Amino acid sequence: MKIAAIIPAYNEEERIAQVINVVKNHDIITETIVVSDGSEDNTATVAQRQMVEVIDLEKNIGKGGAMKLGIEATDAQVILFLDADLVGLTKRHINKLINPIIQEDIDMTVGIFNQGRVATDLAQKITPFLSGQRGVKRKVLQGISNLDMTRFGVEVALTKYVKENEVEIKEVVLEDLTHVMKEEKLGIVKGFLARLKMYWEIIKNIPYHRRKN
Repeated sequence: MKIAAIIPAYNEEERIAQVINVVKNHDIITETIVVSDGSEDNTATVAQRQMVEVIDLEKNIGKGGAMKLGIEATDAQVILFLDADLVGLTKRHINKLINPIIQEDIDMTVGIFNQGRVATDLAQKITPFLSGQRGVKRKVLQGISNLDMTRFGVEVALTKYVKENEVEIKEVVLEDLTHVMKEEKLGIVKGFLARLKMYWEIIKNIPYHRRKN
């Protein structure tokens, strides 16, 4: 079975190499695809040095669009989505996301942080449907229309589609894994504004996805 890891990234030159290194050295992963979504730093260059496939977009099209381009670049039967700013990623985490699909015939897994950091753990316990760490069968993704229009609402669209179409989903706990928060990357003010923009895109996507289905 062919399994592809897709890592959408925006301005993650300082963190993405660590994520790629874990993924590309995992025996179960057939190919690794990084989609640099209009990054203004050296994200694409850093990824290319890791000897993986890189899609370098000149313009930012949003997370949903970046994920769709990654899907279109592979014929893998199973897709693993990972955020580019993960801290503490190990092969064990990848196993927990992929094994239920291979061994239990689950359609989608959703990874929930635990024992990483209080802020990120709490956020994912409250809103697990926003997790960017997922394993998904390709046939499930093919049934979701307008994925590229969802931007940061892509995880909501994925979860909503699963629930509405009786697709089997399993939440898996990812111990000691976390990610860098926007306020840490951009500073308190810019990070807070970026977070508000992300939440607005998530909120907008819920009625949008309902109309299109």
